[in-house]
Amino acid sequence: MQDKDFEKIALSIFHYQYEHNSLYKRFVNLLKINPKGIQSIYQIPHLPIQFFKNYHIKTGEFNEELIYTSSGTSSSQTSKHFVCDKDWYLNNTLKIFEDEYGSLNNYRIFALLPSYLERKGSSLIDMVDFFMKSIPSKDKGFFLYNNNELAAKLLEKSDKKTLLIGVSFALLDFAEKYSFPLENTIIMETGGMKGRRKEMTRKEVHHILKKAFQLENIHSEYGMTELLSQGYSKGNGIFNPNQMMKVWAREIADPFEKCKNNRVGAINIIDLANIDSCAFIATDDLGRVNDNGQYEILGRLDNSDVRGCNLMVL
Repeated sequence: MQDKDFEKIALSIFHYQYEHNSLYKRFVNLLKINPKGIQSIYQIPHLPIQFFKNYHIKTGEFNEELIYTSSGTSSSQTSKHFVCDKDWYLNNTLKIFEDEYGSLNNYRIFALLPSYLERKGSSLIDMVDFFMKSIPSKDKGFFLYNNNELAAKLLEKSDKKTLLIGVSFALLDFAEKYSFPLENTIIMETGGMKGRRKEMTRKEVHHILKKAFQLENIHSEYGMTELLSQGYSKGNGIFNPNQMMKVWAREIADPFEKCKNNRVGAINIIDLANIDSCAFIATDDLGRVNDNGQYEILGRLDNSDVRGCNLMVL
């Protein structure tokens, strides 16, 4: 999809959601923004991601097919994404993955996602499970803490490429117990220590995994409860744009000002798949976007970032 086509669709969705999403309309009106004056995707008001924790974000009236929820402790409030059509979500995830990696028929898929398997409402589990349903049973599997079985499956000879997708803490736990060279294998981390290990940078995590399994690159998946699309990185934490998502950075001191390319800012996302919720989200992630639209996620925005925004390195 060309940039001009993406912009045309995004502007159309903006006007549709302004008219049919009462919460988003109130948000835009409180900002005293005239929708008719919006001529660029960078002028579209992006809804703070925290709204998904406190409000029902719906465009139009529908009985949701399911609700995806974010992970969190019992004392924290979780985000909720009300999904009108599960098949819309799943088919979108499949197209994005196959556009980036080719047909699923070429893969064995193993998942190491204990923190997601141990709760309900995970969009990531539904996505991976959907991927697995299209391949033979011998070539797939979810693994909770049965690492011996996973190690044996990874070492099996196969004419297919192997994809091991896992949450960061579980992959690191696995790497501590097993260290062997993997051939024709993609290890893809989904981020997150979930309180199980000390926080580490993506670079540190990748270094450990590359060394343990003698791989040149570690891949990454970037997704969240509030999105119905994902981004993928084939190495070094550089994520490629896809046809459904536009990622750009806003100035931390001025949320309505777009950062120049290659400058660190807070991440805004347009997800065209979020037609029934809100397609325009101001996340709490820090990152930067290069001239080709590729992006890096560098950390999380907090109060200290806002207070010290004038100290950000260009």
